[in-house]
Amino acid sequence: MSDDEAESPDPTTDGGVETARGNRPLGLPRWAAAILPLVLLAVVLGAFVATSPLAGVEGGEPLPDVTVTHVTLTEDDVALHVVNDGPGEVTLSQVLVDDAYWSFTVEGGDRTLGPMESRTVHVPYHWQEGWDLEVALVLDDGTTVHHTIVAPSVTPGFTGETLRTLAVLGVFVGVIPVALGMLWFPYIRGMSSRALHAVLAFSAAILAFLALDAGLEALELAERVPGAYEGTALVVLGALGTLLLVQSVSAWRRGRAERGEARFSTGLWVAYLVALGIGLHNLAEGLAIGSSFALGRVSLGTFLVVGFMLHNVTEGPAVVAPLADERRPAAWHFLALGVLAGAPVILGGWIGGFAYSPTLGAFFLATGVGAIVQVLWELRGLVRADGGSAATATNMLAFLAGLVVMYLTDLLVAI
Repeated sequence: MSDDEAESPDPTTDGGVETARGNRPLGLPRWAAAILPLVLLAVVLGAFVATSPLAGVEGGEPLPDVTVTHVTLTEDDVALHVVNDGPGEVTLSQVLVDDAYWSFTVEGGDRTLGPMESRTVHVPYHWQEGWDLEVALVLDDGTTVHHTIVAPSVTPGFTGETLRTLAVLGVFVGVIPVALGMLWFPYIRGMSSRALHAVLAFSAAILAFLALDAGLEALELAERVPGAYEGTALVVLGALGTLLLVQSVSAWRRGRAERGEARFSTGLWVAYLVALGIGLHNLAEGLAIGSSFALGRVSLGTFLVVGFMLHNVTEGPAVVAPLADERRPAAWHFLALGVLAGAPVILGGWIGGFAYSPTLGAFFLATGVGAIVQVLWELRGLVRADGGSAATATNMLAFLAGLVVMYLTDLLVAI
């Protein structure tokens, strides 16, 4: 018998034992071994709750935490939408309007809110349009929750006329600017590779500015999100979740392209990803427009619409730039790209006008950030695949130019 034969494990002895142990961890069926840690965790948590080991060091009852998420107004009614963020029940006892106690009713009749429950408090009060209104909720333990209604105006109802108004506004703010910007496609198509890479860098700057702007707005809104929803964590989840979701679609596309499916290896896919990122940002923009419209705090004059158009028209070249080196796509692709990038302003306007909350606003802004970050990575890959580099002097100057243009148009909108 050779040394190799002598040292080979017997499948029925040691080697067989190892195989059996691998199939039956801890001597249990694999499914039982998989759920064993969860069962033990449940036992430990149950023991912790039952024994209350921290009972002796408690510092008293937690303070109540109630938030007014938003307000809707009619001529003779102030409706306060409130949510209980705290761990215990709270009861609404009194309402003050401009430091005077006022009668009020609660939808459903129940003034007690459990954890995470919400109510709508109606105060019959004839307010003056444009005059700030100070309201306060007094809880049964004396805690007072203050809220200021800035420049109040009647909240528009859910009517066909309001829907049409917001849709028209969305077309002028989102769809038309993107479509106008896409008209630069024939000019971009005739560029040299070096010039095209500069255009892609300019497009990347536009997207980067949108991501930064949306991220800052999302974090600002997160401060107004009810504490129970963890606004900052919600922003992080929205951004990272969208980034991973879009990246998974991109990885799936690359896998199909590597297997030789030519239709998955074109710049058209990147163009759709760019349009998706811009569309998610514009959804959040529409949300802000709709909520401002509902609260009566936005001027719908011609100058504002023109400002938004100038700001958003730069998004059009960003959408079509990845197509410059490709065979001209069918016309319906241009239509689809324009709708994907611009039309979400309409949807966002409807949501903002009739179902706005800081929670929705922060989350939509965060999703736009995540999508745009992934698209920036795709644009970098597109330049490298064409034999270029994102770090050339020309490309960096083009990137800087894009940031400056977006900043200037942003100032115009803010005027």
